[in-house]
Order: sequence, then C-alpha cells, then structure tokens
Amino acid sequence: MTCNNLKKLSQKKEIILASASPRRLKLLGETGIAFRQIISDVEESNNPAGNPFEHALTLAKMKAMAVSAVSGDDKLVIGADTIVVLDNKLIGKPENKNEAREILLRLSGKKHVVCTALAMVCSAELLASGYELTDVYFNLVSEKAIVDYVSSGEPMDKAGAYGIQGKGGFLVDRIEGELDNVIGLPRSLLDKLAGEVCLKME
Repeated sequence: MTCNNLKKLSQKKEIILASASPRRLKLLGETGIAFRQIISDVEESNNPAGNPFEHALTLAKMKAMAVSAVSGDDKLVIGADTIVVLDNKLIGKPENKNEAREILLRLSGKKHVVCTALAMVCSAELLASGYELTDVYFNLVSEKAIVDYVSSGEPMDKAGAYGIQGKGGFLVDRIEGELDNVIGLPRSLLDKLAGEVCLKME
C-alpha cells in the first residue's frame, strides 16, 4: 500500500512504533518507511467504563505518550490499540486458553466490530488521532473446531482471541471494511493522520 503522507512525514521526523505487535510491525514495514520499535509499558484494561471505541483511542494516546517520554524530543511516535466489540461490550485479549475458547464461542455465528485506534505524538504533544471500524461476520463454528484452534496457541495475544491473517481465517465469513484494520494497523487512517501532521509542520 502506498502511504505518501507517511513517507513525507518520515523524511521530516524519525518514526517510532509504540507497539509490541509483530503484525503491526509487518504492516508498517510494508509501507517502505524507516522506523524503530519501542514497546510501551501501558497496562491494557478489558473492562473499561464508557464508550469502548473512546477507550481504545485513550489507550493509543497513552502508549504514544509513554514512548515519547523515553524516546526523546523530535521523534514522531505512533501509538495503537485494537479492540473487539460485541453487543457494545469490549472483548480484549484472553488471559488463558479457557477464556479464549469462551470468547470464540460467543463470537461464533455473530457480527462484531473491530476498532483500531491510532495516535501520533511528538515531544509529548498529541498531533493527530482517530480510529477505524470494521464489521466482521463469523461463521457458525463447532466447539471442537474452536478448541482445536485454541490449542494452536494463536489466539493468546490477540484481541477477540483470533488472527484473521493466520489459522483463524476459517472463523470469518466476511468483513465490511479494511482488512489491515482487523490485523491491527489501518494504513489508510495512518496515512490520513500523517497528512494532518504534515500540514501542522508546514
């Protein structure tokens, strides 16, 4: 995917990805820009009060701010947070295999929303932020298939306990929206936010 605004921004600022996610690392790498990865130490909560999408946005900002505080001035830090929302309730990462199985049983045969929030911070100043939403429709899946999938270990570090780009692809009937948003880094939104930052720097 061509991210012209992001490439323009990377020529002005050193880019830092404030995320431990190998999937975000891969998606950002595919844009062709140079960047570093620094993992934030922000704790994620699966039981927030209020709007879950705003919660994801708050976490993305907190992650970017935390890394900005240790990376030094004049670095452009990208924070991100991905959540799954079913019936207006946030579903985070499973803490164990039993919880992963329960999450997938709840999602089976239903539509849920994946939200990835992004925030861009430089010198502890929030420059741009936003979130992308994608509707994901799950197939009706047997409990045995879910147990077998959980046994693979893939669900354990993922919001909603599945990876659409991996073995968990069989769970999904279809999506309405951006695939890379479901994976964890909506690059169209990322480039839009980069454009906003570039305008502020002119």
